[in-house]
Amino acid sequence: MRTIYVLLDSLNRSAMGAYGGQAVRTPNFDRFAARSVTFDHHYVGSLPCMPARRDMHAGRLNFTHRSWGPLEPFDNSFAQLLKDNGVYTHLVSDHLHYFEDGGHGFHTRFSSYDFIRGQEYDPWVAMVEPPVERIHAKYDERHYDVSGRNKRMQHAINREAMTAEGDFPGPRCFASAFDFLDRNRQADNWFLMLECFDPHEPFHAPDRFKAAYDSGYSGRILDWPHYERVVESEEEIAEIRANYAALVAMCDEYFGRLIDYLDEHDMWKDTCIVLSTDHGFLLSEHGWWGKCRMPYYDEVSHIPLIFHHPDHAGRAGSRCGSLTQTMDLMPTFLEVYGIPVPAEVTGRSIMPALAEDKSVREAAVFGVFSGPIGITDGRHVLYHYPPDITRDGLVEYTLAPAHMTAPFTIEELRTARLVPPFDFTKGVPVLGIDATREAKRVPNNDGLGFGDLGTRLFDLEEDPRQQSPIENSDVSAVLYDHLERELRLHDTPAEIYRWYDLNSQISQGVTDEKISGNGDSYGAARKQRAG
Repeated sequence: MRTIYVLLDSLNRSAMGAYGGQAVRTPNFDRFAARSVTFDHHYVGSLPCMPARRDMHAGRLNFTHRSWGPLEPFDNSFAQLLKDNGVYTHLVSDHLHYFEDGGHGFHTRFSSYDFIRGQEYDPWVAMVEPPVERIHAKYDERHYDVSGRNKRMQHAINREAMTAEGDFPGPRCFASAFDFLDRNRQADNWFLMLECFDPHEPFHAPDRFKAAYDSGYSGRILDWPHYERVVESEEEIAEIRANYAALVAMCDEYFGRLIDYLDEHDMWKDTCIVLSTDHGFLLSEHGWWGKCRMPYYDEVSHIPLIFHHPDHAGRAGSRCGSLTQTMDLMPTFLEVYGIPVPAEVTGRSIMPALAEDKSVREAAVFGVFSGPIGITDGRHVLYHYPPDITRDGLVEYTLAPAHMTAPFTIEELRTARLVPPFDFTKGVPVLGIDATREAKRVPNNDGLGFGDLGTRLFDLEEDPRQQSPIENSDVSAVLYDHLERELRLHDTPAEIYRWYDLNSQISQGVTDEKISGNGDSYGAARKQRAG
């Protein structure tokens, strides 16, 4: 078996014709759906980028124990397990976060990898004296503050080196993937992960794609909105959305070239192809730009998954209504190659749902560490907030104490203590480090924090755009019951229940004794640790 897993960052369902989108023309995503199974209820798990990838690798939620961070030493990794079992694994990616303090340990689990430089604020082009005046004249200061050597200045510098379409990181990712396929398409037993940062912001596409979505705007460049409430004019909103559409259109065309390659070389009969994303992005819906700071509305949490498996070619063009999540891909990849799933994995293989539209899970739970927790059964979704999102009381559990772009501070590390193992750490104790309000974790790392606070419930069938929260105690009770089971399944520490005030919400009640383990030898220690 051979597998090509295409992961496009921040690819919205609403931008794809296969999911009913009309704002962007996506003929190639759509023709892939015509020969695959399209999943209609696929959801995120841990958010955003690196927590999502830890879910993908390890096959379990991690946001209940840890914020953005590296792959932990005790984590399972599907790439490592495939490699250990004789499957050659290769990663092609321009995702710069893999090469920061808070993203290490993922790419090195593959047999080989190719890092494509230049995306976003990747410190790629070295320019001691950048053309500040030219950059200022070209870019709107609301999206590009060029007063210092910051991330957005670095991106503007990188763009100086992108003059032709082939210079862009996305096209270079596909070129690298085709190079791998040219070398290895005759071989068997390999796994290629083609991971493109596009259409993640900044929404910078080659001119011909931008021309196809010309909004009529004539001002300076607006293509990298801050994760803030919308204050732009209608003309400016249209321009930002057009820049996103152009980038999606580019992704669609290059994905189409991959489909053409599979056609030309008759690879469909013995190659599994998967297309998905890590999360979506709010493009002014609900009055917001971005993700994570606000409730995880469907635009962010309800994501595409389209899956072709040669053994189920007869289901080409079908839809699957089963509820699935990001973490379910890891055990699926292992099952494709007949590799046993480790005991620590809580994700569930979607292979049975490829054969027939059958249930994979009853509910999906998702969130950002210290942010609201989302729970959905596919019909309703609840965003549960703590009574005070600024209070202390949470703990980060890790053996790799790094935030997104820097290690934990000395002040944070002074709170570190060795605590007993969790049921997924393979008997290894870990560090418990106080999650302080000042810590540089997402979304606090940009000094923003969470906004639009307040627990709310939506009926996705009656109100798919989530405009009118409802009150329904019976529905809420069912969702909280699902939440309790998922938290227990993930050996969630006791302080989480107290911090989110979940004891009063979960109908059956949860005590420290119930939370701290099923009578295992570490139960008392966990209870003491949690306070």
